[in-house]
Amino acid sequence: MAIVPVTIYGDKVLKENTKIIEEIDDNLISDIKDMFDTMRNANGVGLAGNQVGLDKSVFVIDLTMVEGYEKFKPMVFINPEILEESYDKVIIEEGCLSLPYLRADVERAESIRVKYLDTDENEQILEADDFLARVILHEYDHLVGKMIPDRINTQQKKRLKKDILKIMRREIDVDYLITDKKG
Repeated sequence: MAIVPVTIYGDKVLKENTKIIEEIDDNLISDIKDMFDTMRNANGVGLAGNQVGLDKSVFVIDLTMVEGYEKFKPMVFINPEILEESYDKVIIEEGCLSLPYLRADVERAESIRVKYLDTDENEQILEADDFLARVILHEYDHLVGKMIPDRINTQQKKRLKKDILKIMRREIDVDYLITDKKG
């Protein structure tokens, strides 16, 4: 288990679709453990594979630090697929480890159904709502190359442009490892 650098907005891997995982092997399990360590070290609640440079369709979630979710078991989503999103939408402020300190109001479905594989290669279908649904949708977005700036309105983008550029240039101080400046 290791803490690995988090990719930052502007890193190419974050704009690409991740690849379906064909085999759940020891290497993948090791990567998943590293993802949990990295996420917890950065005080995050979710982390997608491409946020640690992995071109794999996987994300992890641990909400035990969130009020009301203390008994929630950490989860691994391998090859997730959003089956259904509610028509009811909710706008809530979100942050992202790949966009340190940036916060923006993001509209997401209030509830979802998601299909995925667990680490034992069992297919699972989960109905989630509220904060859990939001975190799943946020992490799923990473796997298809989307991030908060892709989900916000033009006015918010203009307001956050300077902050986003600082992040891309690594002109930020964070208390977790991030990737080196690219190009």
